[in-house]
Amino acid sequence: MTAARPFENKAELLNEADRIWWSLDSEDWLEAFHAHPKIGEKKAAATQSQQARAWSAQEQSGTRNAAADTMAALAEGNREYEQRFGFIFIVCASGKSPEEMVAILKRRLNNEPDGELRIAAEEQLKITRLRLEKLLN
Repeated sequence: MTAARPFENKAELLNEADRIWWSLDSEDWLEAFHAHPKIGEKKAAATQSQQARAWSAQEQSGTRNAAADTMAALAEGNREYEQRFGFIFIVCASGKSPEEMVAILKRRLNNEPDGELRIAAEEQLKITRLRLEKLLN
């Protein structure tokens, strides 16, 4: 992204971010996933900047007041998902209720591993775009 600067406008920046993201390989995607806390948790496995922690907390704010059984379902689903696919469940949580995230997680557990990796990468890109928008605003 740095090498591609300057950008004429926001659309050009976001298009370049998309292009770069899809040019990466699965190991790069997995590294990016590792920098996120699991849905319903506050701490990522990898070290995050203070800003990234704050954004994650804001994006997952729907889980703050979730019922205990919903949080238990998220925790159990996270464990099942990571065991099945080998990486954490990534979803663009902004605007989603905890119950919606549980339903999405349960649906995605039925996916084949290769297809799920691509879906997780698409969700990561949504998160990246949201964060780029926040930086620009």
